[in-house]
Amino acid sequence: MTTAAAAPAGQAEEFNPDPGALLDHLHEHLNLKNDAALARLLEVQPPVVSKLRHGRLPVGPTMLIKMHEVSDIEIRELRRLMGDRRKHFRMPEKAETVEA
Repeated sequence: MTTAAAAPAGQAEEFNPDPGALLDHLHEHLNLKNDAALARLLEVQPPVVSKLRHGRLPVGPTMLIKMHEVSDIEIRELRRLMGDRRKHFRMPEKAETVEA
């Protein structure tokens, strides 16, 4: 039996990703007919949008930036539409620092 690691207090409720809702909003906002049209605007292959929609591929920072560039929707709003209600974000604990 496997158990999920406990999330910090309140974080589980604040981050329930629903990329389908985000993609649906982009369809409406940009007046697009389907995911293939969205893929063309984002300059990705249609299977990428399908994988995003079905949660098989996370909506990462690069994709959020592309979505912002084509829609003029603030990244904070894009995150909210996707279900991310967190106010602060942390770097991974094992991130290495880069010295100049």
